[in-house]
Amino acid sequence: MSDRPLDDAARGDAPRADAYEPRPGLTHRDADWAGLNVLVAGLGVSGFAAAVALAERDAHVIAVDASDEPSAEATDRDRVLAILEADVRRGAAHTLALPDDRPVDLVVTSPGWRPDQPLLAEAAARGIPVWGEVELAWRMRAETGAAPWLTVTGTNGKTTTVTMLASILQASGLRAAAVGNVGTPIIEAVLDPAGFDVLAVELSSFQLHWSRSISPVASVCLNVAPDHLDWHGSELEYHRAKGKVYDNTQVACLYNVEDPTTELMVMEADVVEGCRAVGFTLGVPAVSMLGVVDEVLADRAFIAQRHDSAAELGTLADLRGDALGGAALRRQRAGRRRPRPGVRGRPARRARGVAGLSPREAPHRRGRDDLGGALRRRLQGDQRARRSRLAAGLRPGGVDRRRPAQGRRRG
Repeated sequence: MSDRPLDDAARGDAPRADAYEPRPGLTHRDADWAGLNVLVAGLGVSGFAAAVALAERDAHVIAVDASDEPSAEATDRDRVLAILEADVRRGAAHTLALPDDRPVDLVVTSPGWRPDQPLLAEAAARGIPVWGEVELAWRMRAETGAAPWLTVTGTNGKTTTVTMLASILQASGLRAAAVGNVGTPIIEAVLDPAGFDVLAVELSSFQLHWSRSISPVASVCLNVAPDHLDWHGSELEYHRAKGKVYDNTQVACLYNVEDPTTELMVMEADVVEGCRAVGFTLGVPAVSMLGVVDEVLADRAFIAQRHDSAAELGTLADLRGDALGGAALRRQRAGRRRPRPGVRGRPARRARGVAGLSPREAPHRRGRDDLGGALRRRLQGDQRARRSRLAAGLRPGGVDRRRPAQGRRRG
């Protein structure tokens, strides 16, 4: 398949920014959703959750689904929506075009619907906003005190990583859950009456395609390989969708040092001012990276003395592979809860290594130079010294003034 991008109409791109808001102020669950005419496309688990959330806030909901022979579970869902006065329309004919008997201010699509699906393409062509269910979930958060999101995507390993991340968060005493493309529909978690301290959110390229407002505390794309090209239209569009995981990130964008595409995604992302780029690698880590030193998982990103030392996170016997990404996300969340005044990290958008080397070059170079040896000696001290160093080092930080921030920033 050609890598030439499809035009906007054929690809079904989300509408222009000036057409993305069906009504001003729809940024939290208690906003004025009443009377908004919303078409929910797809009545799977996430589509049903979206329809219920909107109907409970007095939006006028039309829910369409191609299946005209729903399962017993789907029939029960239809009954719930009927009680909430939502208009459920089943059958393929209802998915081919926007309804001509009801106005539509907003379309909320389920992730299984392709962007060039006729109904979605018509909405985009008419300037009607199209949101994914993840975009809606972000806008259904509480106005204040909402649980932060840690977002994970990647062609491979994202479910394993987000599940590990949720387990790490729970083990640290936080009420956390793995949501999104795995487990609980994210909108259900967002609206859970008991609330969460933090959410580990798995996002597919389908979900990211329609997302625009999400602003995670930290984000990661684990890796990228050609996938879902029939859905996105080209490898370029697939990469663009994956790269959106970094947009609007507040504190740290994590990238895979061994996968250069993920670093480029960070460099192209629009992030919140002060956001850092943090790499993870199976080699010896350069500054602002997590990596491996003699079978030890080493942190040179979230410690104040990161230019000449590292903190031990564990050993390879404890954790392997993509767990480095999960560990980095967890560390960044811990650092955000315990800020250290006056200590700032390297900004994202300039994801560079030490002494002008790129992050991909630095681990191999450092494995051969004096700093690599110094790191090994520091991590080979007696157990008591290691514990002391870890206790002092598990904080955000490091100052890297060699390179100014560059690229696009959002204040």
